[in-house]
Amino acid sequence: MKNTDTRSLSEVHGSVSTQKRGWRRILAFLGPAYLISVGYMDPGNWATDIAGGSMFGYKLIWILLMSNIIAVLLQSLSARLGIVSGLDLAQASKSNYPKWANLPLYILAEIAIAACDLAEIVGMAIGLNLLFGLPLVWGICVTAFDTLLLLLLLKKGMRIMEAFIISLVAVIGICFILEMLIVSPVYSDVLKGFVPSKLSGEALYISIGIIGATVMPHNLYLHSSLVQTRNFEQTHAGIKRAIRFNFFDTVIALNLAFFVNAAILILAAAAFYVNGLYHIAEIQDASAMLETLFGKAAPIFFGIALIAAGQSSTITGTLAGQIVMEGHLNLRIQPWLRRMITRIIAIIPALITIIYFGDRALGNLLVLSQVVLSLQLGFAVIPLIHFTSSKILMKDFVIPFWLKILAWICAAVIVYLNIQLVLQEINLWSTTSPAWVINGLIIPIAIACLLLLAFVFFYPFLIKNKLVSNKIPHGNATEFSPGTTIIYKHIGVTIDFSGNDQRVIQNALQQGGIDASYTLIHIVESAAATYLGKNTLDHETKIDKNSLDSYRNTLIKLGYRVNTEIGFGRVASGISKIVQTEKIDLLVMGAHGHKGIKDWIFGTTVNKLRHKITIPVLIIR
Repeated sequence: MKNTDTRSLSEVHGSVSTQKRGWRRILAFLGPAYLISVGYMDPGNWATDIAGGSMFGYKLIWILLMSNIIAVLLQSLSARLGIVSGLDLAQASKSNYPKWANLPLYILAEIAIAACDLAEIVGMAIGLNLLFGLPLVWGICVTAFDTLLLLLLLKKGMRIMEAFIISLVAVIGICFILEMLIVSPVYSDVLKGFVPSKLSGEALYISIGIIGATVMPHNLYLHSSLVQTRNFEQTHAGIKRAIRFNFFDTVIALNLAFFVNAAILILAAAAFYVNGLYHIAEIQDASAMLETLFGKAAPIFFGIALIAAGQSSTITGTLAGQIVMEGHLNLRIQPWLRRMITRIIAIIPALITIIYFGDRALGNLLVLSQVVLSLQLGFAVIPLIHFTSSKILMKDFVIPFWLKILAWICAAVIVYLNIQLVLQEINLWSTTSPAWVINGLIIPIAIACLLLLAFVFFYPFLIKNKLVSNKIPHGNATEFSPGTTIIYKHIGVTIDFSGNDQRVIQNALQQGGIDASYTLIHIVESAAATYLGKNTLDHETKIDKNSLDSYRNTLIKLGYRVNTEIGFGRVASGISKIVQTEKIDLLVMGAHGHKGIKDWIFGTTVNKLRHKITIPVLIIR
């Protein structure tokens, strides 16, 4: 349905108070970046870090460090955008790019989220396999049901969710501290890995995978929304304080993520590369070799950390999907349904890979998912830099010139590496794939993406003075006057004989008074009514008619004009048909009172009905 509450993550927007003193105020701001950080240590990172460590030893640690510096810069820009403008990145894109461009930007963002979720699925399945021996196919299917955990955490509030995520991050960190103690790398060799080296061939592919696994596009959307869960003073000093504390939050959380990523790469280099095992790209192989080299404790810690990483990352991926859909399309669906759609899209390629290519291909699939993330990164980073550089959007908090230059350098590095990778992969595929696939499919898609990226870059320069900060899906307030009193002449009253009828009728009478006419409406839902309609003469229908007549006769004695209408079958359809036939201008109805799982089982008449009628509806609890 269309989203009428356009605040980003409206269910938790401004839900965390920061009106505290001293260190309590600082702690109140801490949290959003920790949810972001789990995306920087998810199973996709593991695959690229293990592949990089086993193939090239410590040589790619500098790539991890560079990725982390870029991540801190971009995530701080994302937080600044959300704090100052009150928009998340998806909402800002929708406001400032034309409609035709927003659709492919949305599709690319969804592909990135699905690629991220694919990594969580595979990682969780592998973790369950390592610890409990559960076959990978079943492990992948089991991950479809962690939706319930996300729903529970959202209902408990933002701080509970953050505490849960931080506890999982702590589990991951402790596991890798223990792993490092077991493996005992040579730290002088580790330090040499911080010196940059030339990238080509497989090293370039793995490096771009590491960048894609580290600087995730969906995290840029997510961070700009999560910072809005803090309820801070909307003054110059309050906004400045929020930016500063969120920067501290970002630096601390992402450096912890860097520690985990570096630990994984160092673990792979010390355990595999040093021992001549140069092609350990599979997480399962890594676990098996750890057991062979260092005993049973190592793979146990490895598996626990893997499950924690997968579970924490899948929660943040779901939130990002919700933000992207609501921001770009102004479309909100039930969180559980949003979660299941994302998960099913990701489960399908994972199952196909296992069924057709076997368990051994999952490692390559993980690395590929991270490369896909990196390829999408430019479409999120470039708009982010444009928006945070805009005086119109950011007012006094526009980023300084030196930071703008640094951000554009980071974007240029990302785009350059991605173009290099695409050219390299097209050359590789051209030797193994039919010409029509390359010329008719791959090259046109690559050119279309490049043209879109060029448009995303140049368009804001063309409308520099037309960027808007308030063009979110709804408009601004318009001039308002009380106008004439609205008088309802014909009021419909739904009757369900549930015990709430008296309150519903009383509220209806208060709306119309003695001058209005009233129609009492009841829908018979029995099996016979569903199939026979007006020809139904079952016991339930007879009782309902008599009860409805009793209400009507009582109201007529009190001086009201009342008639009755009975419908048959589906409640929402029956009520809407009567409303249209009788030309009712206000409908008063009682809410059924159930919620949660009962809504899934019994349905929600109010939600279905409001899409079928155009008149006002007064709901009485």
